Amino acid sequence: MTIVEPQPETTYSVVVGMEVHAQLLTKTKMFCRCSADYQGDPPNTHTCPVCLGLPGALPVINRAAVEATIRTGIALNCEIAETAVFARKNYNYPDLPKGYQISQYELPQCRNGWLDIELADGNTKRIRIHRAHLEEDTGKNTHAGNYTLVDLNRAGMPLMEIVTEADIESPEEAYAFLTKLRAILRYLGVNSGDMEKGALRCEPNISVWTAEQKARGDFGTKVEVKNLNSLRAVRGAIAYEAERQAEVLQEGGVIQQVNMGWDEANQRTVLQRSKESSEDYRYFPEPDLPPVVVNREWVERLAATLPELPDSKRQRYESAWGLRPIDAQTLSDEKLVADYFEAAVTVYGTDDGKPQRMANWISGELFRLINADGEGQDLRQIADVRFSPAQLTGLVALVDGKVINANTAKKVLEKMYASGEDAATIVERDGLAMVSDTGVIDGAVAAIFAANPDELARYRGGEAKLFGFLMGQVMRATKGKADPGAAKERLQELLDGA
Repeated sequence: MTIVEPQPETTYSVVVGMEVHAQLLTKTKMFCRCSADYQGDPPNTHTCPVCLGLPGALPVINRAAVEATIRTGIALNCEIAETAVFARKNYNYPDLPKGYQISQYELPQCRNGWLDIELADGNTKRIRIHRAHLEEDTGKNTHAGNYTLVDLNRAGMPLMEIVTEADIESPEEAYAFLTKLRAILRYLGVNSGDMEKGALRCEPNISVWTAEQKARGDFGTKVEVKNLNSLRAVRGAIAYEAERQAEVLQEGGVIQQVNMGWDEANQRTVLQRSKESSEDYRYFPEPDLPPVVVNREWVERLAATLPELPDSKRQRYESAWGLRPIDAQTLSDEKLVADYFEAAVTVYGTDDGKPQRMANWISGELFRLINADGEGQDLRQIADVRFSPAQLTGLVALVDGKVINANTAKKVLEKMYASGEDAATIVERDGLAMVSDTGVIDGAVAAIFAANPDELARYRGGEAKLFGFLMGQVMRATKGKADPGAAKERLQELLDGA
C-alpha cells in the first residue's frame, strides 16, 4: 500500500494597494456653482443643470479644487504634472445622472510620491503614492424596500483620489498609513477627515501571495473592498479578506477579481459585483474641459502656503522642546490639539522642562475630560473646551508656585472644564489653596497619632511601610490641601522625635 504524506500548509501573506477618496473643502462643487455645504440639507436641493447632467449644460473647472490637489501632492512628495487632462469614465448607475463621471485618467494632477509611516517596532516604512487626481463625486442611493431613492446633493462634489502602490503588508500598516494621511489632509485644510460622514472613504485592493511569489513580484488576483468609512472597518476588512483568500487557495480554489462590500455587523466581506477593467469604462478626454496647465511659479506659490506638517512638528517638539517621543506624536497628530498645545507653551514658556509639563496636563488630564464627555469623543473637540490655553497655563502655574498641589489641580481642572472659570478664581472661592503652615500640619499629625495608636506602634516597631498609610491620613485630614513635601517632612520629624 502506498502511503501519501500530507503536504505542508502553504503560508500566505497579504499585500494591499489603497485607494482613498477625499472630498475637498471647497465652497462650490467641482464643475458648477452649487454650494458644497450640503450635509444635513433636504435631498436634491443642491443641484443645477450641470450636476444633474442636463443636455447643453457645460462644466467649468473649480480652481480651488485644483489648488487643493496640488498642495496635497506637494505634501505627499509627488511630481506635479505640467499638464493634467480630464476624461469621461463611462458607466451607468442611478446616482450618476450624466451616465459618465469626469475624472483624470492618463494624465493625473500628481504622481510618483511617497509617505513614510511608523511601524510598531519603531522603524519607518515608505508607502509609494502612485497618483493623486481630481474627479467628481457621485450622488447617493438609499435603498428602501422595493425602491431606491436617489439624492444628487453629493453629485459633482470635488473628489481627490489618492492611489498607493501595493506596498502595504498588514492591516496595521494600512491603519498607520490612513491615520497619517488623514492627519496631513486636515493640516492642509483640504479635507475634514470625517469618515463617518463620507468625506473620506477607503477602498483597499487586497491579494495574498507566498514568499516565493513575493520574491518574484508575482501578485495574486486582487479583490477590492468598496467604500469603507472607518479605520476600524479598513483594518477588519483587510484581515478578513486576506484570511478568506488564503483559505480558498489552500483548498485549491481560484480568487475571482470582484468588488466586495463590508458587512460591519458580521465582520466579513460580501460579494457585490464583478470588477470592471479600465477598458470597460471607455475613457476618452472630456471635450468640454480644457487641459489644466500648471507652471512652476504656481506650484512654488502653493508650496509656500503649506503649514508645518505633523512629522516636522513632532521632530521640533522632541528636539527643541524636549518632549518624549510618545507625547510629541500624540500632540502633533491632530492639528487642533497641536494648536492648543503650542498656544499654551507660548504663554507658559519653553525653559526648565515646561513644554513637557504642559504636555502631561494636556495629553493626560485634559484628554481624559474630553474622552469622558462621550464614548469615542474626537480630540478635535479641544477647540470647544471652555477655557483657553492661557487659562490652563494659569492652573499649571499655581501648581508650580505651590499654591495648590497636583491632586487639587485635577479637581480644579474639572471645574474649569465645566464652567470655563479661571483656576485662581476657583481656588480662592472654594478655599483650595495648599496648606504649608507647620502648625496646621502638626495639629493634623497629632490627631492622626491619637486616632491610630496601633499603626503608630507598629511603625515604631519597624513596619516602615506604614509611613504611607500615615501620610495618606495627613492628606485626608487636611482635605488634600497640605503641601505634600512639607507634610511628609514634618511627619517624618514627628515620628522620629516621638
